[in-house]
Amino acid sequence: MQKILIANRGEIALRVMRSAKEMGISTVAVFSEADRDALHVRYADEAVFIGPSAANQSYLDGHKIIEACKLTGADAIHPGYGFLSENAGFARMVKDAGLILIGPSPEAMEIMGNKLSAKAAALQYHIPMVPGTDEAITSIEDAKLRAQEIGFPILIKAAAGGGGKGMRIVGDETVFEEQMQLAVSEAITAFGDGAVFIERYVSSPRHIEIQILGDHHGHIVYLFERECSVQRRHQKVIEEAPSSVISNELRAEMGKCAVDVARSVAYTGAGTVEFILDENLDFFFLEMNTRLQVEHPVTEMITGLDLVKEQIRIARGESLAYSQEDLKISGHAIELRIYAEDPKHDFLPDIGILQTYCTPKGNGVRVDDGYEEGMEIPIYYDPMIAKLITHGKDRTEAIARMLRAIEEYDITGIQTTLNFGKFVMQHSAFITGNFDTHFVSKYYNPEEPEEIDADEALIAAIVALKQLKDKNTAALIPVNAELQNNWYSNRKKLN
Repeated sequence: MQKILIANRGEIALRVMRSAKEMGISTVAVFSEADRDALHVRYADEAVFIGPSAANQSYLDGHKIIEACKLTGADAIHPGYGFLSENAGFARMVKDAGLILIGPSPEAMEIMGNKLSAKAAALQYHIPMVPGTDEAITSIEDAKLRAQEIGFPILIKAAAGGGGKGMRIVGDETVFEEQMQLAVSEAITAFGDGAVFIERYVSSPRHIEIQILGDHHGHIVYLFERECSVQRRHQKVIEEAPSSVISNELRAEMGKCAVDVARSVAYTGAGTVEFILDENLDFFFLEMNTRLQVEHPVTEMITGLDLVKEQIRIARGESLAYSQEDLKISGHAIELRIYAEDPKHDFLPDIGILQTYCTPKGNGVRVDDGYEEGMEIPIYYDPMIAKLITHGKDRTEAIARMLRAIEEYDITGIQTTLNFGKFVMQHSAFITGNFDTHFVSKYYNPEEPEEIDADEALIAAIVALKQLKDKNTAALIPVNAELQNNWYSNRKKLN
């Protein structure tokens, strides 16, 4: 494996490229019109233009990705997360083109990409399941009878779903039929597949996921758990590793189940098995993500492993260099996803220019990002700007470092989730570990006015004045031609 094309953008593209560079592997970036000046494009050894800003005409066009590999001589593709990372059809295209996909087999993606077939595979190993239907609902009357047996409230879920789409909580049978029709309609719109099933609704769930790695020689290990319960709109905002409520015994039990789920599809590469944990600390299989997760850095921080390097080694056919017994948890890590969103207005996405962008530094602080000051947040893609990760000897130190890092992180020009992260870190429910996936609805009230510190307001005014003066003199500063590095001579274009 001499050259890898990263079929993604932003922070994850940069993150993959850095690990590849450390391994002596050349990298190829792909970019859309909106990303012509993006950092991942500048960082790569080569870059290929693949189309308009809209993702379905660029990053989601598998044929253009394959063509870019042929053009540059790349022999492998790392899909990152999102876009084509869990697309079994694309995985087959890569294989048919004689290229290596740094990820699992198309067959594993296909099975785990559908919640019903994933449940069927997991049941082979007697993995705990939330009571519900094992097949897609074909009769509303039969489904209503099954819901009565399970007991309301129940949850209607899209078989091909994710991100909360095609999901409905039903409190009683009087609205069951209406909610079923809405769930099916939404599933068809979002995924092109109207198949839905029902489960007992767990009222106070925690979202726990287990990171696994599997090689091509039958070795599978789990890299402990991540707590991902602080969410908005069923999307994660804050993750930590390990969970504050998982005992060593429960961790081992969940880890074994995660390995068994992976074994059920002969899984290779990095993957995540997700569970829900109820108020009694009973766990149930939720789904498997057949890719690298956004929150993988917290696992790296507590294990000392580079998951991207592990993915590459596995794709090259190497065996895992360690056993389960070799793996240990070191300290505690927390990640805050910094989105260009306005928490005060239901976390609606925000767009604009990063007028100020200054990242925190110091011990135990890591920032994975894909932006710099002066860049624009495009409207075409996920609004995540960066991931802020802190690590400490224990959870208390990790929280303290996160608070310090949030204070040091300076972003102006757009609304972000930084202040929301500060709110969470200081809330008693989070500090004590007594929270679930309803944290935002239970505790976060965006209408409560924030306290304004007079000194901070004065400093902000001084900074604003300085920025205004700098703006007026900026035109006098010449562009340094030397900043245009050798990448520009290697730029290639696909028509």
